[in-house]
Amino acid sequence: MKLTICALLLGCGALWCARAHAQEARWAEQMFDEREHDFGVVARGTDARYRLKVTNRNSQAVHIADVTTTCGCTAGKPEKETLAPGESTSVEITMNTIKFEGHKPSSMTVVFDRPAPAEVRIPIRAFIRRDVVLTPGGARFGTISRGSGAEQTVDVAYAGRGDWKIKNVITKNPHVAAEAVETRRDSKNVNYKLRVTVKDDAPVGDVREQLTLVTDDPSNPYIPLLVEGRVEGEFGVSPEVVSFGNVHPGERKTINVVIRSKRPFSIAKIESAESEGVFQVRLPKEARAVQVLPLTLIAPTEPGPVDEHFQVTIAERDETLSFEAHAKVVSPVTTSARSGGG
Repeated sequence: MKLTICALLLGCGALWCARAHAQEARWAEQMFDEREHDFGVVARGTDARYRLKVTNRNSQAVHIADVTTTCGCTAGKPEKETLAPGESTSVEITMNTIKFEGHKPSSMTVVFDRPAPAEVRIPIRAFIRRDVVLTPGGARFGTISRGSGAEQTVDVAYAGRGDWKIKNVITKNPHVAAEAVETRRDSKNVNYKLRVTVKDDAPVGDVREQLTLVTDDPSNPYIPLLVEGRVEGEFGVSPEVVSFGNVHPGERKTINVVIRSKRPFSIAKIESAESEGVFQVRLPKEARAVQVLPLTLIAPTEPGPVDEHFQVTIAERDETLSFEAHAKVVSPVTTSARSGGG
């Protein structure tokens, strides 16, 4: 009887521990907009990549200690490892579609060590076709100068039946166009050259689009293809989002904002609207190709979030730039509060 009671107590203890660990990990799980990803049916050689968004919804900074996967077919890498409260980043998931074929289930685990140990597991799935091969695996444009446009080609090779066809190419981005041109056909093989164009009217910013090749294959008619690049204007701002993190009332903190160009320029003015007296920024006097703007935050006395949008006017140019600044004013923990008062 004593043995049974002890076993029961041990079992309850294990159950309590499991529930406690689950509750401790919940803060980490709530940071993920999605808890799984399915690449669907993809061609062999495809750039199967996906950015999983992570947002710190906690009152303390979090740190990603590691990202592990259960299979050599997948890999994961965070764009940023430490996130201030309210800050977001993404973990890029990649699937190796060259060495592997068929149904590939896997999982990625994101490991946190601050503010407390926690792990979040993300199941990953894909079906890699062997009859369709893309070379290269996507349209990778790199950096594109605004107004110049750019073109990339991708070879599509099919092996199976001689009457296979690409009927259409779908793109949801009005600044990206694509056309499939047949280059070869015999009794079992069909080849196309896919021309992908980023138009010259594409705005400054990242280009990330998934094209869809529509085929006459009744079982798997759709083939996705990733398009990536970045359109850059004459000027670049870094960082575009300035995070001061948690600050105490009255605290002063400075972070440099850097504006770059290929030729010297002057800044006519820097304007903000929401937080008068909270931020100070020194206006450079000389024309330079790299301008450094020391942005100083003087934290308000009242706790709460501080959000500001800045607009920079370039002298003698028909162009304005912008960046944001964010902070959270928190009350310092007093000695009496730490000791429980009294």
